[in-house]
Amino acid sequence: QVQLVESGGGSVQAGGSLRLSCAASGARAALNYMAWFRQAPGKEREGVAAIDTYGGTTYAVPVKGRFTISKDNAKNILYLQMNSLKPEDTAMYYCASGEWASGLRAAYNYWGQGTQVTVSS
Repeated sequence: QVQLVESGGGSVQAGGSLRLSCAASGARAALNYMAWFRQAPGKEREGVAAIDTYGGTTYAVPVKGRFTISKDNAKNILYLQMNSLKPEDTAMYYCASGEWASGLRAAYNYWGQGTQVTVSS
């Protein structure tokens, strides 16, 4: 059984920073590929950043250069460092994991409950 628990969300002014964390537990293979997604009210869930088992990363165009995904393999914690935040980054942010490479597609097997990020102008 895989558990993903996000934390670190909150309210921040535009231009500020937040770091999200996702504490993961479960079968090691199920944590090979991990990603962050977000969903704003009235919008579809979208991939933000992904990291593969080799440390390779992928970013969505709107966040490239501002967000950084990383993973502490020893502690099984996934991070998302978010800098230069914009009001359009406001959304519920979800952590996801799976046994196969899914990139920014919402094809992961396991999902967390989400953490809210609100950016005010």
